[in-house]
Amino acid sequence: MTIETPMKSPAVPPLAPSSPAASEQGPTMMRVRKRNGSSEPVDLNKIVRAVGRCCSGLTRVDALRVSTKTISGLYDGATTRELDSLSIQTAAALIVEEPEYARLSARLLATFIQKEVSNQEIHSFSQSVAAGHKHGLIADRLLQFVQTNARKLNAAVEGSRNDLFEYFGLRTVYDRYLLKNPQTREVIETPQDFFLRVACALTDTAKDAIELYRLFSSLEYLPSSPTLFNAGTRHEQLSSCFLLDSPLDELDSIYRKYTDIAMLSKFSGGIGVAYHRVRARGSLIRSTNGHSNGIVPWLKTLDASVAAVNQGGKRKGACCVYLETWHADIEDFLELRDNTGDDARRTHNLNLANWVSDLFMRRVEADQEWSLFDPKGVPHLTDLYGEAFERAYAEAEAQGLAARKVKARDLYARMMKTLAQTGNGWMTFKDISNRKSNQTGQDGNVIHLSNLCTEILEVTNASETAVCNLGSLNLGRMISNGAFDFERLRANVQLAIRQLDRVIDLNYYPIATAAASNSRWRPVGLGLMGLQDVFFQLRMPFDAPEARALSKKISEEIYFSALTTSADLAEQHGPHQAFQETRAARGELQFDAWGVVPEDTARWSALRERIQKVGLRNSLMIAIAPTATIASIAGCYECIEPQVSNLFKRETLSGDFLQVNKYLVRDLQALGQWNDAMRSKLKLAEGSVQDLTELPSDLKAIYRTAWEVPMRSLIDMAADRGAFIDQSQSLNLFVEAPNIGKMSSMYFYAWQKGLKTTYYMRSRPATRIAKTTVGTPQAQGTSAAPNMPMASAAPAQAQAPAPEAAPKYTESEAVACSLENPEMCEACQ
Repeated sequence: MTIETPMKSPAVPPLAPSSPAASEQGPTMMRVRKRNGSSEPVDLNKIVRAVGRCCSGLTRVDALRVSTKTISGLYDGATTRELDSLSIQTAAALIVEEPEYARLSARLLATFIQKEVSNQEIHSFSQSVAAGHKHGLIADRLLQFVQTNARKLNAAVEGSRNDLFEYFGLRTVYDRYLLKNPQTREVIETPQDFFLRVACALTDTAKDAIELYRLFSSLEYLPSSPTLFNAGTRHEQLSSCFLLDSPLDELDSIYRKYTDIAMLSKFSGGIGVAYHRVRARGSLIRSTNGHSNGIVPWLKTLDASVAAVNQGGKRKGACCVYLETWHADIEDFLELRDNTGDDARRTHNLNLANWVSDLFMRRVEADQEWSLFDPKGVPHLTDLYGEAFERAYAEAEAQGLAARKVKARDLYARMMKTLAQTGNGWMTFKDISNRKSNQTGQDGNVIHLSNLCTEILEVTNASETAVCNLGSLNLGRMISNGAFDFERLRANVQLAIRQLDRVIDLNYYPIATAAASNSRWRPVGLGLMGLQDVFFQLRMPFDAPEARALSKKISEEIYFSALTTSADLAEQHGPHQAFQETRAARGELQFDAWGVVPEDTARWSALRERIQKVGLRNSLMIAIAPTATIASIAGCYECIEPQVSNLFKRETLSGDFLQVNKYLVRDLQALGQWNDAMRSKLKLAEGSVQDLTELPSDLKAIYRTAWEVPMRSLIDMAADRGAFIDQSQSLNLFVEAPNIGKMSSMYFYAWQKGLKTTYYMRSRPATRIAKTTVGTPQAQGTSAAPNMPMASAAPAQAQAPAPEAAPKYTESEAVACSLENPEMCEACQ
């Protein structure tokens, strides 16, 4: 999954200051310039009517308030574009007071976009595509498809679907995704034209295109950003993620890998690359009788390359490097993102991830030594996992091949320190990832790393660069009559899997090894977003037992529907080439690897038999990505995460705006408590409601933030849904004031629960405002794994100790305390 960062694109121009001369003349003497260049006298009623039309059905907005502010910005010679911009920004600034203004500002922006498109004599979808082709943006095949089906496609556009947008979602579409006239930088397609253009690019018939368009425009499902950026254009690189095996310990191999990464990054790919095979610092170079400088100089070069080759001029390049924990350069690796020390040994653009074996975690638990090796002396370790790896590792130790030995707990503490200080150095678990993968059913098929966002797990080798195409279901739009609509979910999964599978055949592959891997395995990554919206709408605290059960049920239904659809595709087009090498070919499904027995075993048994008979079109299907940008478009909370705050800032190219939790606002309005004083209290409490005496305890539980939900609950929920995720999930963990002991406990628990990967460790500076962690009785009563209770699961946990208290414990002591005395360790409270 690629990291989303704002693109540079011209913002809507700010309104110029009022002219003194204009105010002397009076409003009746003023004139405005229209988009076509003509001018006319100001008609104040026209402004009021334009705003009023967009307020239909919005009972909580004040059209006159927005109109008055717009009129106050008038000056002689002002442009209608400036006035429209002012009305949009005025409405957006009021969202913090009333969430309905998000709908009003979106409608005003949709009108603004329509005027911009119409001003270029573009009045239909087919004309928009023709204009894009004329400007060199649209591919010939899409133009031909649209021209052939123009009547049906033009009639399918539903402008009313713009009403589903909230302001920040539509603003994101306008600023980043709509195709623009290269000369004027004005957009040449409306939001609905954009959705239909992407749908047409991903289908073969007008009927299928319209069906897919209706799914996109409902905001119930969206493909990932590379697909939205590039579908139907002249450069159709539609995939999100690329995973490259480690270069060999040879100069030409390392430089070829730089080239591969540059080509993938150029076309908007997020990169994961392993460095397990490259020799360590101090290793003898026989040809020169010198000694290697290790992996750091090579990664420093990669860092510069990633910064230089951005993603098609749209976003910064993004790359994550994975390293096995036994590599002798592991300690240097963990320092790469430090803000102090020798800058020649720092990489500021690369993300880092640890590829951790079960053996290492067990030695940390037992407080044993850990041997570090130069991969030049043990090249076979990289391609082994599980028992085979552990035997080979023990043999290498017995043969005296270790470069040096360290205390396992000291190294683990250093990993925790890196996570705490940088959020980087993600903990991803090598053996679990391999044992639970459908792709590793045959000896020799090995997963060596994950991707940029830790949700993709696919086999890589010298001839195969793993690829994944992503899309996410918006669960927040699947609530009907106060209950989750599983029928709609299943129907949307079917459409989404077919769309993702189609991307494999349409995709442009910048390097040959990516094309080879994707055609052989045909993996896709269907994810989800808006889980927090579901819980808000159904009035469930994030960690309530019923929320946990619903999350698991949703994941089971997605997996079942995805497998069913892939089997359907296999019957139509044949299974993927490597099907016989997978675990599914011998009847093993994801939940079998977790020891989970799903409900309704009869339907699963029937599906298992069918898969063994007809095969699967796709080796992997489920991956939960971060969804930062597409969740903004869809107007929902990101992926599987709890909200970070009830009050937060949104940044757009036209300015920054405060936004408030719309569900909370409705509850406060019902209590008669939503007013300026309450907004001030929320700001002072940094978006927390836990100290608001006006709010009953049941609502406080519902509206906790990620800092106030026990991390044990997030890990338990991730493990529950993990039984139905054949790739992995981008699981962020949140600790307001991290310390080594607390983090040690947390990541050990994640490993013991069988999670394949974790993502960022989010923290924020301690403030003078007290925070509390409120756990539900059920969450507090959950038994911990042996010797591994979670400190963050304690009820009513006090604010973390001030930083000056930390030196009472060494890093190693903090790890030991978290493992051996978790109930008593002050560092963990």
